[in-house]
Amino acid sequence: MPSETSTSHWKDGIFLKIVNIIVYFFFLGSNIYTVAGPGHAYEHGKPTYLTPAPWTFAIWSLIHLLLLGLLFFQFTNAGKKIVIDGISWRFALLGIVNAFYVNIWARGGKGGFVIAFILSLVVSSIVSHIYYTVKKHHTGGGLAEEAFVHIPFGLYHGWTTVLVLITAFDAFGVNAYTHHAGPFTKAFVFLAEFFLEATAAAYAFSSPEGDISGSFAITWSLFGIWSGQRHPGGSGFVSTVSLIFSVLSAFWLIKSVVGRVQKGRGVHGVLHDEERAPLVGGHH
Repeated sequence: MPSETSTSHWKDGIFLKIVNIIVYFFFLGSNIYTVAGPGHAYEHGKPTYLTPAPWTFAIWSLIHLLLLGLLFFQFTNAGKKIVIDGISWRFALLGIVNAFYVNIWARGGKGGFVIAFILSLVVSSIVSHIYYTVKKHHTGGGLAEEAFVHIPFGLYHGWTTVLVLITAFDAFGVNAYTHHAGPFTKAFVFLAEFFLEATAAAYAFSSPEGDISGSFAITWSLFGIWSGQRHPGGSGFVSTVSLIFSVLSAFWLIKSVVGRVQKGRGVHGVLHDEERAPLVGGHH
């Protein structure tokens, strides 16, 4: 006969669980509308020399789909421990700040892009705090924990690193359709993409099997940037550099995949142990 504790655990932290559900649908849902809604805001933002192809932003859909599972997972014993006791109010805070960031970024404008850049730093900081908390204090869980906590926040962590740079170019970079890429623009593009590629490498070397989800987010984004820069009148230098760093990042992703297979630990070996936190790309 189940004990009272085992049958009522889903009620523990019920207020925060309800808040998480509300925030997910009313705040994080705005991202889905921005990606799939009429007008497709990601096709009409400021074109810079780091702007990725619109399809790159579809990674939001994958992240949100996996986080939908987190809403159910939080009602389990393991979910209560990691989501309610571990992540706590950070998930709700992330959803609210992320919604403001996305909507202000979509509106554009010089002042809007600067505010969006500041908010992107806040979003990245919150995601990083969740990411490191999960990896340091909550490891060795089952498939549900892997799928609904470790993988989505690994993707989120890598993706927000990209967003900070994209938004910085929106706020302070030149319009790629009206200005040629000068020496400073080329230098900043090179440094930004080198930083992303180095972040992918850090994910790959953070453990014997690497961090696949974070590395995937970076690689996906770099190929998206390369695709977005292949337009008439674009900079050949920027396009070439983007392709080179995309291929290098893909190599680190493959290394992570191979390392995981060789480790022979199955789905439970993707994002465990605090040592796997990448040395590059974290924001605190």
